[in-house]
Amino acid sequence: MALPDGVVIRRAVPADAQALGHLHLDVWDDAYTGLMPQGILDDRRDRADDRVESWREILTTADEPTFVAEDGDALVGFATAGPARDNDVDIDLELWALYVRQAHYGTGVGYALFETVVGDRACYLWVLANNARAIAFYERQGFRLDGTEDEHDEGLHVRMVRAGT
Repeated sequence: MALPDGVVIRRAVPADAQALGHLHLDVWDDAYTGLMPQGILDDRRDRADDRVESWREILTTADEPTFVAEDGDALVGFATAGPARDNDVDIDLELWALYVRQAHYGTGVGYALFETVVGDRACYLWVLANNARAIAFYERQGFRLDGTEDEHDEGLHVRMVRAGT
């Protein structure tokens, strides 16, 4: 699937921290309103400056790159993958984050970000159990639920895995 005209995927740099911090808040609102307690989303919004500083730190020091989708001068999505953090799965790569603005759902931006950070490699990820849209997206990429669950304040998370292709 081709990217929409004007959208490019590139590696995020520290100068993106401000835009990425606010994008992160916006895409959580897009994805999770109605799927998790509103207080969690509101609390994140109340701490927007902390989110920006967190991204500044990540983009300055992290070993694993974050990639962003940029449409003109606005960020519309981001993705990061890195070493597996679970010790009970025999897969070395974990998709840590993949988010796209709701206005760009279905345009190929999420798929392009996914291909950039995961490609055809074996991988696993965690997703909210009630996030049917995300689960369907990952199933189209070959992921399957493995039966592992983890309860968080945001809600029940389920793990999805995919063997390399």
